[in-house]
Amino acid sequence: MKRQFILCCISLVGATSICVSQESSSPSPSPSPSPFKTLRSATKEATIAKLEKSITDAFKNKQAKAFKDYLAPEFSAIDAEGVKDADAEIEDMQKTDLSNYSFADMKVALLSPKMAVATYKVTTQSTSSGRDMSGTYYAATVWNKRGGKWLAVLHTLVKAQ
Repeated sequence: MKRQFILCCISLVGATSICVSQESSSPSPSPSPSPFKTLRSATKEATIAKLEKSITDAFKNKQAKAFKDYLAPEFSAIDAEGVKDADAEIEDMQKTDLSNYSFADMKVALLSPKMAVATYKVTTQSTSSGRDMSGTYYAATVWNKRGGKWLAVLHTLVKAQ
């Protein structure tokens, strides 16, 4: 479990640095943001939280096209089974029955105007290939805004002990 967590953290840092390097350089933010910047940040945080719900709903409802529309071309997912690309994640979706889920403790860190990381706890009632996968998980998603659209670049999911 410790090895999986370390792999997850390294992948999260790697994906974040790749996405940040794709950003055009912009001036560094002032130490005390203006009320307008704070409002824009709150709006972006709400947008990312809504995207997490939307992508999870697409997964739950087995809407492969809608789900894939949220993913960047280089998307990776990391869980107890290993590292997966978008196609493998969609394959897992087809054999997973997610009957219920709830998010808690969601935090969104805005790393730049086009980069965000959402971290949260999710409690699920689900089965995968007939196995009960219900429980509480810790999750993180790296989001990158491209062409005016937020796309998931990396998603990690670790079952709470």
